[in-house]
Amino acid sequence: MEENRVALLGLVVENPESVEELNSLLHQYKDYIIGRMGLPYRERKVNIISIVLDAPADAISALSGKAGMLPGVSCKAVYSKLSDA
Repeated sequence: MEENRVALLGLVVENPESVEELNSLLHQYKDYIIGRMGLPYRERKVNIISIVLDAPADAISALSGKAGMLPGVSCKAVYSKLSDA
């Protein structure tokens, strides 16, 4: 069984048309999501979203990759060095 990792996904959404598909994608990974914070930056017409996950590295990588492939969405993952206790 693969070890879970704690990670932060940082997303910048520049295309409002991708929001519905992004939310659907996040819903698919809801069991791994610890918390989510979204900040609309209206002056620059972007949304910044932080997602905290506790999940297998493969799931984190898959979510990050799928989100980053959406039009107008940039995504990066930062992994903790924590291991299962």
